[in-house]
Amino acid sequence: MHFDLTDLRLFVAAAEEGNLTRASVLQHLSLAAASARIKALEAQSGLPLFLRQARGVRLTPAGEAFLHHARGVLRQADELRADLLEYGDGLGGHLRVFANTTAVTDFLPEILPAFLAGNPRVSVDLQEKPNAEIPRGVLDGRADIGIVAGPLDTLGLRTIHFSTDRLVLVTSRRHRLARRKRVSFAETLQEDAIGMHEGSTLQTFLAAITQQMGQRLKLRVQLSSFEAMCRMIGAGVGVGVMPESAARRNQAAMNLALVELTDAWSIRERYLLVRDKEALPAFARALVDAVCQHYAPSA
Repeated sequence: MHFDLTDLRLFVAAAEEGNLTRASVLQHLSLAAASARIKALEAQSGLPLFLRQARGVRLTPAGEAFLHHARGVLRQADELRADLLEYGDGLGGHLRVFANTTAVTDFLPEILPAFLAGNPRVSVDLQEKPNAEIPRGVLDGRADIGIVAGPLDTLGLRTIHFSTDRLVLVTSRRHRLARRKRVSFAETLQEDAIGMHEGSTLQTFLAAITQQMGQRLKLRVQLSSFEAMCRMIGAGVGVGVMPESAARRNQAAMNLALVELTDAWSIRERYLLVRDKEALPAFARALVDAVCQHYAPSA
């Protein structure tokens, strides 16, 4: 098919407005020109994309599919324009990373300072996303690198294992469960819970586990970092589930006890996701290597 970005912007506007006249005004086109462009798109596709109605237009099933891809093309065009502007300002590269809660709040803040210092003309756009959304973002080009944990469909992407993540129950040292060496997640559900913010990868995962058990978490407070969770837990407000590495970092200072969870899902393998590592820019490969080296066994 042959079309330009004006065609796609017009099509998206018509789909969103449900009206070709309003879409033509938004795109600064005459109604005749807008109608001709839409008809040309339909002629090239060999399918009707809109159903014409008395008060506007409505997408056909083929039009719904076209809309999905049109939005993707326009988004990538906008990202390309933004990247080129940054290069014009002296930037040497732009790296987009979709990652889960643990990566965003726990270990990437340790890794990124040295990476950015070693790559002073590279910028990083780090976005926290639900685990299931991360592979899709890498596959469709919205992200260069994904970081996930646990079993999930990686959509045929290349997976690079870099560490094993263990979730533990964290309590204050005065809590009744602090004396336990091991505990099941089900045994903790009667306790007030301290959790991560709504929509975080970890909190979404724990909510799904709890729902499968026919239970509900008794969330007392939700926070934006593991350090803040540890402060609340150490003060005796409730208990929480978090990565062992984050809990150990705060254990001594905040008087915490770490209790092993007996649930199989508490141990989660962690992976980097890429479409093709060799095709990545050198600075992107450098970040992949930095994450792997961070967790490499000491010689």
